[in-house]
Amino acid sequence: MSHIVRVSIFCPDQTGLVAAIAGRMFDLGANLGDTTFAVLGSGAEFTTICDMPDDVDNELLATELASVPELKDAKISVTDFDLDPVQDQAAKITHRITVKGGDQPGLIARLSELFIEYRANIVRLSSEKTPDGTYNLRISVFIPEGSADACLATVANTAEGLQLSCNIEAR
Repeated sequence: MSHIVRVSIFCPDQTGLVAAIAGRMFDLGANLGDTTFAVLGSGAEFTTICDMPDDVDNELLATELASVPELKDAKISVTDFDLDPVQDQAAKITHRITVKGGDQPGLIARLSELFIEYRANIVRLSSEKTPDGTYNLRISVFIPEGSADACLATVANTAEGLQLSCNIEAR
């Protein structure tokens, strides 16, 4: 038998981090499902939902991960995952949107609110501010059929009104 857990790790970023985490989890019998990794400033965040053998409980998994040299001083959380580990239709990415330009407070809030009216679901979102001051926002969304044209026009018009470039790619 097995059980589903959510593992979340935050630590300083370094080369080989994903390999160290995934390798140790493989050694413990983990089968990784949905997984994300992101560099956040000088830190890094690794999150996964995985299937673990019953003989590896949450405490043992956390202890084993903490023993990985690359995870010295990491914040590690291992919790039971009680939701369905398989994504539903609203997690299927239909469009990728990239917005670039000057940083503006409230930009993510303003753009993400636009999707509500069209019953669009944000599946992935990432943003970064580059050393030259450019703000890059990437949003992967599910937009129901029949709503895409109006939704995407609203997003593009809003970005243009904020003097930002907007690129939209259908999947």
